[in-house]
Amino acid sequence: MIVAIDGPAGSGKSTVAHAIAERCGITYLDTGAMYRSVTLACLQRGVDVADADAVAALAQGVRIEFGSNEGGQTVLLDGVDVTSAIRTPEVDRTVSAVSAIPAVRAAMVSLQRAVGEAGDVVAEGRDIGTVVYPNAEVKVFLTADATARAHRRAVQRAGKDAATDASATADADAERAILADLKRRDELDSTRKEAPLRPAEDAHHIDSSQMGVEEVVAEVIRLIEEAR
Repeated sequence: MIVAIDGPAGSGKSTVAHAIAERCGITYLDTGAMYRSVTLACLQRGVDVADADAVAALAQGVRIEFGSNEGGQTVLLDGVDVTSAIRTPEVDRTVSAVSAIPAVRAAMVSLQRAVGEAGDVVAEGRDIGTVVYPNAEVKVFLTADATARAHRRAVQRAGKDAATDASATADADAERAILADLKRRDELDSTRKEAPLRPAEDAHHIDSSQMGVEEVVAEVIRLIEEAR
């Protein structure tokens, strides 16, 4: 079975997908981490992200792997653990431009489909249900209002977890900056020519603005059980 979870940045896709994978015993595929890894490689190696050919060549040459440790899933870029490095503000600001390059998407989609062909998968991203796995048995479009998403991300960067602590707070200035960046990324992701962010026609829409992680996970598991 393939479960596709799409949605904008900060909507909780990764958290939900990871929980689904653990509870259902299926592979978790963090497609966003793949694009972030390519972005990090560009930044580290001085590749101009405006040079589509150079970025595409890099994307086709890097090795991206997923592993695990006591803290959860890890991401390796050419054998180096970049789990934390791909979550920096600099990568946040640049990843939309990198992921909009058609040749980069083609390279990543090929890898993603190979994972799906190997067994049951829950994958999250921007175009999972529309491009990567259009025949997925379960498709979810997970969203939340921008203010809620910005708060969650700011709290996360402060080392806390809004999913488990509703009273968690973050620096107000940092939260405003994240909100502005999320709105910018939403615009870029939804208007790009290559695989824009949009729900699949047969996707189930879930607005998590006022929902806890457990509520969202329970709803997705219900959809999975109905599809079996």
